[in-house]
Amino acid sequence: MTLQDDLAANPPCHPRACAIQNCLTRNGFDESKCQKQIDALYECCNAFYEKNGESASTVSCPKASLLRLKMEQTKKAT
Repeated sequence: MTLQDDLAANPPCHPRACAIQNCLTRNGFDESKCQKQIDALYECCNAFYEKNGESASTVSCPKASLLRLKMEQTKKAT
């Protein structure tokens, strides 16, 4: 699915959140093995907030301020 498909999902970004859960389950809940899926969710959530504003909400995404912090932490770790 594309970013636009995932933004249009109900709830938005839900397919990417599910992909993280599936990955974690397959990998014994080792987050380091699922970084690609986590980054994909952050990408979708970032696009969601850019489109709908910082006060928007979807169960699939952290609050906008926490998302920005997580994205910055991920960027510094690489």
